[in-house]
Amino acid sequence: MSNIEIISNEYIVETAEDKHFHLAETICKEMEESAKQRGTGIAKRSPVYIQEKMAEGKAIIATTLLGEWVGFCYIETWEHGKFVANSGLIVHPDYRKSGIAKAIKRKAFELSRTKYPEAKIIGITTSLAVMKINSDLGYEPVTFSELPADDAFWKGCSSCVNYDVLTRTNRKNCLCTGMMYDPLQVPKTEKKAPWDFLKESKLYERWMRIKQRILLRREIREAKARKRQNELELVH
Repeated sequence: MSNIEIISNEYIVETAEDKHFHLAETICKEMEESAKQRGTGIAKRSPVYIQEKMAEGKAIIATTLLGEWVGFCYIETWEHGKFVANSGLIVHPDYRKSGIAKAIKRKAFELSRTKYPEAKIIGITTSLAVMKINSDLGYEPVTFSELPADDAFWKGCSSCVNYDVLTRTNRKNCLCTGMMYDPLQVPKTEKKAPWDFLKESKLYERWMRIKQRILLRREIREAKARKRQNELELVH
């Protein structure tokens, strides 16, 4: 894997190094701001944590040719390298819809495959754009039961507004979709048909609305059941 890639003669996408340490605080602030705007969680990370990923060669960063920060992503491992997650994807607001997110994800995917060739590469997201990028890389939707059982993995969801839904369903359901690239399941010769994004995105949006209603009804039923139980306990 080439360490540095020039995109559209405008951006540099590369494996982050010590020289990028000064950008860690800016990246963390943008992660937090993006999570607030979207209403969903990007796991909160400290500048020190981001710098550690850079020092370990486990992060991808995009900058302009003049060195201005454009985007970032890092990789984490779970269950002794059995799973790899490309986490914390963030793009500066001024550079969104430029294709840079796809370039960063592709570079992070290549880095993951180089460092951990036998690992399953995983991700959870509510973003249709990220799902499209993942699908193009060979990810497939999976159930949450196929993702790591490690509590530390799911702790990354704790800053999301939907975290209570995840915990109440014992990590079986949430508004996110789990996706996975399994190197052992990739066909050697058969080429995968391209994903019809326009068709599938409409179906996904419809499914998300249905899913939200189902989860909301379940929460209402559980709340009523808890209320009845509390009333019975007060009577007795």
